[in-house]
Amino acid sequence: MDKKLLDYITDRTHDLINAPSCCNEAKTAAHAWLAAIGTNQQAAETKKYITELKADIMPINMLIAFVESDKGAQVFGTDTAKNIAAHARQIQSAGAKYCDCPACTAAAAILSKANMLL
Repeated sequence: MDKKLLDYITDRTHDLINAPSCCNEAKTAAHAWLAAIGTNQQAAETKKYITELKADIMPINMLIAFVESDKGAQVFGTDTAKNIAAHARQIQSAGAKYCDCPACTAAAAILSKANMLL
């Protein structure tokens, strides 16, 4: 992996880890990937990391369905859930495929380079 790509993925990985919306599983995979850089475990951890990111990134349709559900209202509160849904519908109409929270944005950036990582 060239240095420019490695630096880009490392920076996005730190963005992911620092995102309040990042789940524990993604943080664990991110830390494991960072620890494996330059070791004989890098390729294996890269595959695990990509797999985890693909599982965690939130498709916009799923986000909308969740925040418009009773569970979404319970998690976020009714008003916040409505605001998230309105925002999600707005970005969806502009072509967004995924949630644009900091964690999903970092995951999308990393996944956009996945074929160069593997």
